[in-house]
Amino acid sequence: MALADQTFGFFIPTVSLMGVGSSKEAGDQVKALGAKKALLVTDKGITAMGMAAQIKEQVEKSGVSVIIFDGAEPNPTDKNVHDGLKVYQDNKCDAIISLGGGSSHDCAKGIGMVATNGGHIRDCEGVNKTSKPMPPFVAINTTAGTASEMTRFCIITNTDTKVKMAIVDWRCTPNVAINDPVLMVGKPAALTAATGMDALTHAVEAYVSTIATPITDACAIKAIELVAEYLRPVVANGKNLEARDKMAYAEYLAGMAFNNASLGYVHAMAHQLGGFYNLPHGVCNAILLPSVCEFNMISNPKRFADIAVAMGENISGLSDVEAAAKGIAAIRKLSSDIGIPAGLTALNVKETDLRIMAENAMKDACMLTNPRTATLDCVIGIYKAAM
Repeated sequence: MALADQTFGFFIPTVSLMGVGSSKEAGDQVKALGAKKALLVTDKGITAMGMAAQIKEQVEKSGVSVIIFDGAEPNPTDKNVHDGLKVYQDNKCDAIISLGGGSSHDCAKGIGMVATNGGHIRDCEGVNKTSKPMPPFVAINTTAGTASEMTRFCIITNTDTKVKMAIVDWRCTPNVAINDPVLMVGKPAALTAATGMDALTHAVEAYVSTIATPITDACAIKAIELVAEYLRPVVANGKNLEARDKMAYAEYLAGMAFNNASLGYVHAMAHQLGGFYNLPHGVCNAILLPSVCEFNMISNPKRFADIAVAMGENISGLSDVEAAAKGIAAIRKLSSDIGIPAGLTALNVKETDLRIMAENAMKDACMLTNPRTATLDCVIGIYKAAM
């Protein structure tokens, strides 16, 4: 059958630096982008650790002044964005550095989009709503999970509706992404587990996406293999630098996959849990992932069988459906081994809230590329299955 006309894009940062000590090059990268004064967007935890001051010092040695804004909260809000924007404008900054995990990067993206396009961050919700490029933007990552340091995705909570706004815009892709495993060593086991399962979810959802390509497939499968091999060891011992490094590659590869193949129902549904209850995104993904996979599996059992192999399962002699089930069981086992709660009930999610969250999930942009179409009742059923 001839393929219909369809264009598949592939978006990544212009420069990506990986490996031990790569964060030391942040100053040179910011300077190369022509910056004179950069806003460093981070969170209070990173500041308390002294990491923000360390990066500020390194960047200022290159001749670029740095102003620290540490108001990025977990599940960053539109208020965080506009608070940061005021600091950016009051100090006449001309570039942005983000330091942290997805919350810092997304908050920085929001600040940058509004800084050049004006208006409110809520105006950016949707796909490619901006018309002007971001300021020069260097993203320094400290967690192996969200891949926000290299994607065109930005998730900001609307404080009025308590709904996470999905902003997908190629203009908010950072110019430079830095993944230095040394910056990840001090992260606690629970955060490491949650962000690692976020990376796995990105890879799985991208692999079964309706707009997956051979390029995103290669990235997704390798990411799954790395998570399956290295997530348990790094949760067990956060000082395992090899495992930290391999998980940094895993989350980056998963980011390459979903940044271009997009996601599915896991993220559409997890966004509602995060916005409604302010829950950790990676934990929500981890709990929902097996239930969504079970729902999606009939759409393409062969793809889910491939995931089982990438998870390290022996599927010799099994049908695709049997192999797929084995892969989903392996995902559940990994979650259990690293301490992820077994269900949403453990997070105090209430069944009375499932319908409104399902209704909001049906409007999320991530729903568009899920491999199986769901009704509202189906989405409620998936939530219930994950309770």
